[in-house]
Order: sequence, then C-alpha cells, then structure tokens
Amino acid sequence: RARYLVPVAEDLEVFLKEQFKGTLRIDQITARAKAVDRFLKKAEKEVDGKPKYDEPMAQIQDLIGARIVTFYLSDVEEISKTICAYYRGIEEQELRPDSEDKFGYEGKHFVLFLPSDVLPEDGMKPGDPKFFELQVKTLFQHAWSEGSHDLAYKPGKKLTSDQRRRVAFAASQAWGGDRIFEDLQSELSSSVG
Repeated sequence: RARYLVPVAEDLEVFLKEQFKGTLRIDQITARAKAVDRFLKKAEKEVDGKPKYDEPMAQIQDLIGARIVTFYLSDVEEISKTICAYYRGIEEQELRPDSEDKFGYEGKHFVLFLPSDVLPEDGMKPGDPKFFELQVKTLFQHAWSEGSHDLAYKPGKKLTSDQRRRVAFAASQAWGGDRIFEDLQSELSSSVG
C-alpha cells in the first residue's frame, strides 16, 4: 500500500497548501503516509485480549494524515469552517481533556474523504483508504503534543507520578499560552482602526 499512500499524501499536502494559500497566520501544512512499522504496531493493538481492529486498513483512520498548524485559537475555528464547507466529512472532533481541572492533548480532528484531485489517475484499488485524518492545531497545541508524544504518550515504560505531573504542567502552560496570545491578538486587532 505504500506505493499508493505516499504519493497520495504528497499530493494531498500540495492540494491543502494551494487551498489555504493566502490564509493568514498558518505556520505549516503537512501530510504524510503512516509508516509501516507504526501501522503494524497500531494494527496489533488489543482490547480485553481481542484485536482492536478487525480490518485495520479500513478502520485505522490516519493511514494518511495531514496537519494544519496556525497561530491562534480563533484561526482554528476559521480554518475549520473552510474545511467543513469544502470537504466531505466523516467525523469531526474537538479533542481536549475530559475535565476542566485537567490539562493534556488538545486539537481539532477531522476524518474526511480524500479529494478526487489527489487520487491516483489509474483509480483506487479495493482496500485503498478513501479517507484521511486532518488535525488543526495552534502552535502551542502542536508543540506540546509533539514534545509529549514520545515522552508521555508512548514512553515505553510507566511514568512516575512526578513525571506525569510535569507533563500536565507543560500542558497547562501551552493552554495558558494559547489563551494569552488569543486575547492579545483580539485586543490588538480591535484597537486598529
């Protein structure tokens, strides 16, 4: 499937960059095909002693993943409106901790049908994914999730209580940074003119 996924991911990145060209305050737009080793590890996951995925190629939503990183929280909402207007969606989620007194991963996730412009000219084969996952995040959300991914989410060993608290503290700092920059951006843009 790599012969299908890699070129589609590359074309998707170009397509997204073209679509959002001229949009203010986008830091980066990337797309990638899931690495084979990461796919296999995810496909082998079990829940209660049973495979989590009966059909991993059809059920794992991020075989092709894309990310748009922007400056401010309000930018996430504006970009999300564009996505909802121009893409056929399967799923939309606002990911955040499950309690107001917790800090952790935050971001807007979409599962969308692949645009026809990025599909191979010779057509799709049975079993080829028809969708991709798109994450829209602020710089602070992105920085925290990238830094904590291997340290806290997939550390290979159980974190101590102190280590978990430090990860949560870093998440709270990212959360606060987002709010401060959003407020400043709003104040400064409303005082102009």
